[in-house]
Amino acid sequence: MRWTDVYDIAAELVDAHPDVDPKFVNFVDLRSWVMALEDFDDDPERCGEKVLEAIQAAWIEELE
Repeated sequence: MRWTDVYDIAAELVDAHPDVDPKFVNFVDLRSWVMALEDFDDDPERCGEKVLEAIQAAWIEELE
């Protein structure tokens, strides 16, 4: 997965952190958790605030 695979990342985060409410995750933790995903393979420098916002929004949507 790459940073642009926001919906795939969100689905993986749901499985990896089932007890976490994504509305309250700070971007430092979110970035670390994404990079720790087994299937994630992208340059950490390609991540910005807008990407993290999109991932967080997709994660929230995934739980609804």
